[in-house]
Parts: sequence; structure tokens; C-alpha cells
Amino acid sequence: MPRPTHPLLVAVSLAIASSLHAQNAASPDLSDPEVAHVAVTANSIDIDMAKFAQTRTTNGAVKQFAATMITDHTAVNEQAAALAKKLGVTPADNAVSQSLEDGAKQARAALEPLHGKAFDRAYIDREVAYHQAVLDAIDKLLIPTTENADLRQLLTAVRPAVATHLEHAKHLRIELGGTPRASK
Repeated sequence: MPRPTHPLLVAVSLAIASSLHAQNAASPDLSDPEVAHVAVTANSIDIDMAKFAQTRTTNGAVKQFAATMITDHTAVNEQAAALAKKLGVTPADNAVSQSLEDGAKQARAALEPLHGKAFDRAYIDREVAYHQAVLDAIDKLLIPTTENADLRQLLTAVRPAVATHLEHAKHLRIELGGTPRASK
């Protein structure tokens, strides 16, 4: 039996995905410093959300998922920082990064009032939507607009981890009583 999803969270998740797709269409030529900033921002958002989830959930599987998000996304940000230092590049803020940050604030606000199973389900639903949106951004915006081979390689190298996170989140959603709703 399908379970209801918190309507505000669905709207926030769709806003994240829509803003990334709109940015893809509106500004397909991000500079490498802007691409780097988007990557760091996306990772930082998921780290912060996972830290919040760890303070809120009592579900062992959700806690472990959040721990994985913290570990993996922190490692990517460390790689990105090392690469930026090596290249002498400072990540540059841009509309895509700002859109991600705005979406993160909305998602956090949607999760704040939730507790227990409702929180777990909403957090994992958000993780599914977020990782799908990030994958879409990697494939349709970040890799295609990146000129630096090292930065493109980093994005290409982290893509499988993001896909794995997406599949893990989808699996958790089913375990939490959700349905394997269609996604891209």
C-alpha cells in the first residue's frame, strides 16, 4: 500500500530538481570555478542534512546511511579542495550553487517539524530526489561544461558513488514502507 509523502517535501524535492534543470537550460556554460563551487555546495548540503538526520533518527539503517553520506561527501570535498589548490582555482559562487542552497533551506524547514518514522521517510525521500537531481546535474551540466581535464575526471570519478547513494536511498525507502516510485 503506498504511503503518503509529506507534500511540502515533495515540492521542495521537485524544486531542487527543477532548478537544476532550469539552470542547465538557462546557463549551460559554467566556468570551471563555478562547476567546482556547485560540486562543493552539493556535497556540503548533503553532509549537513546527514548530520541533522543523525540527530533526529533512531532508525539504525537511516543512521548508517547518514554516516555514509557524511564520510563519502566529506571525502569528495577534500578531493575537490586539493584539486582546487593544485590548480590555483577558487570555487566561484553562481546561480546553480545559490539554487541548491535555497533548496536545502527549504528541505531542512520541511524536515524540522517531523519526528520518528515520518522524519525517516521524509529524509530518505529527500535523499532519493536530491541524489537524482545531483546525478542529472553531473551528467547534463557539470561534466559537459567543465573544461579542465582534472576537474572533469573528479566529477566522472564521483558519479558512480552518487549513483550508489541513490540506489541505497531507494532501497531504504522501500524498507521504511515506501514504494519504489518512478524516478529517472
